[in-house]
Amino acid sequence: MDAVPRVELTPAAAELLRRLRTQHGPLMFHQSGGCCDGSAPMCYPEGEFRTGGSDVLLAELGVEGVDEPINFWISKSQYELWSHTRLIVDVVPGRGSGFSLEAPEGVRFLIRSRVVGA
Repeated sequence: MDAVPRVELTPAAAELLRRLRTQHGPLMFHQSGGCCDGSAPMCYPEGEFRTGGSDVLLAELGVEGVDEPINFWISKSQYELWSHTRLIVDVVPGRGSGFSLEAPEGVRFLIRSRVVGA
């Protein structure tokens, strides 16, 4: 069992997710490796982005004040590249992709990472 969480949230990301949850209901993330803002994590209403056999459920994120976990999915090809990293979801000023729920807020989610043991 991994002692190090695969995905974590900064306090700013957790706060934004609480606001987005209030506005949009249950949420999910999908981390791709390609188009639409490069490899930015995209936040959607739960179930709006269809996952399948080419995706991996990397984490179920608990956020204080949010009743249900927020599933964090990653494309299998991106997972293979980042398999030895801990992903840290943060928020920075600026507009990201129009597909992600935070876009109208004038901020965007961003992944920071740390290498963890093999």
